[in-house]
Amino acid sequence: MTRNMGWDGRLRHTGPAVIAAVALLAGCEGLQDSGSPAGGGSGAAAPDGRAVGPLDNPDGTQPGLAPVTGGKDRAAAVALIEKVTTKGRGPKTGYDRDEFGYAWMDTADGVPLARNGCDTRNDLLQRDGRELRFRSGSDCVVVAMTLADPYTGKTIEWRKQQAAEVQIDHVVPLSYSWQMGASRWPESKREQLANDTLNLIPVEGRANSAKSDSGPAAWLPPNKDVRCAYAVRFAQVAVKYEMPVTSADRRMMLEQCGG
Repeated sequence: MTRNMGWDGRLRHTGPAVIAAVALLAGCEGLQDSGSPAGGGSGAAAPDGRAVGPLDNPDGTQPGLAPVTGGKDRAAAVALIEKVTTKGRGPKTGYDRDEFGYAWMDTADGVPLARNGCDTRNDLLQRDGRELRFRSGSDCVVVAMTLADPYTGKTIEWRKQQAAEVQIDHVVPLSYSWQMGASRWPESKREQLANDTLNLIPVEGRANSAKSDSGPAAWLPPNKDVRCAYAVRFAQVAVKYEMPVTSADRRMMLEQCGG
């Protein structure tokens, strides 16, 4: 039996014939199909009908990034962003991806879905992907799926042959966090940030590359409908990890939600 996350955000114990986690690092031979369960959550619906708004998804275990709509939710978004502290962006000296643990580790403590037998990248693709196809004999390797990308608004028919077409974005980039204080964190906290479902979203590879390590003042999703939601998610991560952002980034985040 394998411990996995249901589409309603609850962890379930289920066999490989029922549900699987996802990976980009697998071959295409011997495919098997798996239907995607319906999503849950009470957030504003995205075009795919499954994505959940960040205010209704405080731990990031629900799929996607639905727009923040309505005066009440936007006011709540502004109130959250106003909790974020600010400071100047420090130097990048000493930054290395390995300072946050090896990529997509399944053993980071303090995050949802850790130690379930599938690495973080697999878990995130399972969370957000639809019409998943798995490698034969694996309950942890996806070789094809459909993704509703919140950053661009595109529907991506992903296949292993075009692996880089979908990438996992760190909403708060790791090098950004390093410059905002993570260089002084214990390694366990950096590993947590790097593998926290709250800070991770599968998106179009080109959009992720264009973002690089930018904060909101320098880069926002091309899809304007989710810019407030993106600002909220950035703020959620910053508040959770007691991490400041730059003054320019905070102003831009507030602007996206009408603050």
